[in-house]
Amino acid sequence: MSQFVTDHALAIYIIFTAVFLCIVVALSAALGPRRVGEKRGRSMSLPYESGIMQTGSARIRLPVQYYLLAVFFVIFDVESVFLYAWATVAVRAGWAAYVSVLSFVIFLVIALVYLWRSGALEWGPKHRRTPVKVPANSPVEIVQIPKREVA
Repeated sequence: MSQFVTDHALAIYIIFTAVFLCIVVALSAALGPRRVGEKRGRSMSLPYESGIMQTGSARIRLPVQYYLLAVFFVIFDVESVFLYAWATVAVRAGWAAYVSVLSFVIFLVIALVYLWRSGALEWGPKHRRTPVKVPANSPVEIVQIPKREVA
């Protein structure tokens, strides 16, 4: 019997977990409160946080920079996990691993500098001036507007 348990431990675990989940769901359905019709109340039919009245729209518009920053965080966070795993075996890995990790870090720094220089990490609004196209034979004269200094 112990050999069977040893050989099929994962299958036994999955079966016990499935049986336990079925029992819990059945008990919840049998013993849980039932509210039908007017007893449910207005807030129970809302699709948000079961029972809490909503105060506004659930659709919040977030700027693209929020998502970009989140993606950059995930990317650089995963890279730090790779570096941490390398650091645990750095001495045994030798110089070849050191050179490869050094090139990996240099690539990360280049990527970070590129993101920084391209303005992907900026949160403020970007003011762009669209160039005015004036035909060559137009009597309109283009006046240069001096740039404002931000204090």
